[in-house]
Formats: sequence, C-alpha cells, structure tokens
Amino acid sequence: MMLPGPTNVPNEVMRALNKPIVNHRGETFKRLYRSVIEKAKKVFKTEQEVMILTCSGTGGVEASIVNLIKKGDKVIVPSFGEFSSRLAKQISDFGGEVLEIKAPLGSAPSYEELEEAFERNSNVKALYLVTNETSTGVRIPWVKKAGSLCSKYDSFFIADAVSNLGGDELPVDDYNIDICITASQKCLAAPPGLALLSISKRARKYMEENPTSSLFFNLPRYFKFFYERGEPPFTPSIPLFYALDVALDLVIEEGLDKRIRRHKVCAEAFYEALEAMDFKAFPKRELRSQTVLAFWHREGINDSQFREYLDQKYGVIIAGGFGEVRGKVFRIGSMGIINSHHVIRTLSSMIQALRDLGFSMEEKAISLAEAKLKELR
Repeated sequence: MMLPGPTNVPNEVMRALNKPIVNHRGETFKRLYRSVIEKAKKVFKTEQEVMILTCSGTGGVEASIVNLIKKGDKVIVPSFGEFSSRLAKQISDFGGEVLEIKAPLGSAPSYEELEEAFERNSNVKALYLVTNETSTGVRIPWVKKAGSLCSKYDSFFIADAVSNLGGDELPVDDYNIDICITASQKCLAAPPGLALLSISKRARKYMEENPTSSLFFNLPRYFKFFYERGEPPFTPSIPLFYALDVALDLVIEEGLDKRIRRHKVCAEAFYEALEAMDFKAFPKRELRSQTVLAFWHREGINDSQFREYLDQKYGVIIAGGFGEVRGKVFRIGSMGIINSHHVIRTLSSMIQALRDLGFSMEEKAISLAEAKLKELR
C-alpha cells in the first residue's frame, strides 16, 4: 500500500481497534482522550492547544476556516495543486476574499512572491499554506520564513500539513503556526477518520470572541467540553482514538527526529532509483517532497494499465496523477512506517511489472536504493 494515504498501519495499531466500545462520557474514554491530546502535542512540537475531530483532513481544514474566516476577510493562499486550489475555493465559499498566488503544477510560489503579496495588501487576516501538496509531490521550503512574515504583519498562519506532519520537519511553535492541521492516515500511520489540529492561544481567543454558526466544527465548543468535562462535545469514533493512541506511542518511541530522518532517507532512495529507471521527478529538485513522490511516466507507459498490473500481479498499490496530469504522472506515498523493505519491494515490483509489459529496465536502480538505505542502519 504505497499510496499518499491511507498508508500502511502497524499490526499493534490495528489490534487497538478491537478494544471494547466504552461510554464516551465515562472516565475510561476521558483518560484516553487526554492521553491522545498530550501525545499529539509532542508530534506537533507545541505547548499550545490540540483538538481532535472525527472527520477527514479536509474536515479539519474546514473547521479552521469556519472558525477563523469571516465574510470579507483577506486571506493569502499560495495555489499550486489540487489541494491548495481546493483550499482557496473553500475559503471563498465561506466569504473570504482570497488573494491567490498561483504557480504551475510541479512548482510553487516563491517566498518573494508571498512577501510581495503581504506588501501589496493591507489588513491580511491570514495566510493559508499547504506545506506539502499531495497532488504534485511539492514541498514548501520556506514555511518558517512564512511564519515570521505573518508575525510581522500580525496575520494568522494556518498550515495544512495533512500529508507531511510526522514525516517532515514542522515544529509548530518554532514556526509561529497558529493552526496546523493533519490527519490520522498519513505520516502518523493510523487508520483514516481523525483530523488533528494544533491551535495557538491567540487563535483560540479570536474564535471564542467571534463564534461561528457551525455546530459540529465549533472549536470553542470542543475547548469548553474538554476543559469543563474532559470529553468531546459529540460522539467520537472510539476505536479510532484507541488506534491513534497506539500510533502516537510508536512515533514517540521511535523519536520524532529519527522518524523524520527515516522518511528523508527512504525518499532519497526512491528518487535515486527511479531516476536511474529513466523516470523524471515531477517537481523541481528544491521542492521535492519526502513523503509524497511524484514522477512523470516514461514515454509509452499506459498509466492505468501499469498501476492495475502492478497491483494485481505484484500486490503493490501506487497512485495516479490529478487533473491535467492524470495519466501522465504517478505518485508514491513514502510515509508512516516506510522502511527499506517497502522501498525495495516497491522498486523491484515496478521493475518486473514494466519488464512484463515490454519495457527495458536498468538493474542498477536497486543497488542505488540499497546503498542509500544503508544510512538507516
């Protein structure tokens, strides 16, 4: 399962799903709820608030919008792929005045363009930034500088880190991020269905003083219930909380820095091997993600035929491209419990599948990957 999410889930995390259902208003769940929140803070590297919602990552993003953005608010959104474009539309649909900084697919707006957008526009309420664009495999390298810029202009900084938190360097407090959103099924290697949000004190204060009309996504309501009762306001997915609790234990046990390095090394092994197989990375080199890897297909390869054959014959599942690059690009999720086995199994299966389909393939790809992966020992 080499998708950009959901990703492979460790057996002990899956076993946690079988624990008995308990009363979500009882002490057993309250202890679990507090435990998950405190552990999540370590992954976000924050001393501030963390809330967990039973919804997808998209739901987590929407929760931030409905609580923070009011009609007419100016919001800067760098747009360089499916999810960042979707984010701009979400904000616009809720009445925000979107100041979109567009870049071609495979690229990203520069920090200088972001700086210029702040300089040109007064009273910018917030910057919404997809830190890792899942649709194109583009990673933003200037996230910390963006946080400093938001601080300079007294704007909120919201980071959609759904596909890279826990697999890439993103210390929330150090980067001055007011709201950071991720999801359970990506780098945290838990089953899908939970969105995690870190929320700064000033963002919480604004939300409480300017309440949303949303019921389910009313974040101040979650704070109130947590601090007054130790529980969520609505029925949570109890099995998913059990699973996330164990998944976070595994992250903390491994060590976040070590986990991020593992993601980096595995991504580099993929990049070196796939380039040796004559595949060209879709993003520019300085923008390559270390959790979602996107590559152009070689000439003559039928995307859907190749991916279906790879799945059915060799049991390896990779993703296709979005929108205008559908059929031209494939994507590999290198995240969660990714290790040497997953990298070599994926590469060797791809090589054999392509040979079966009549394409010549270089043997050196595997040895290049193996050499890089020795850095994990």
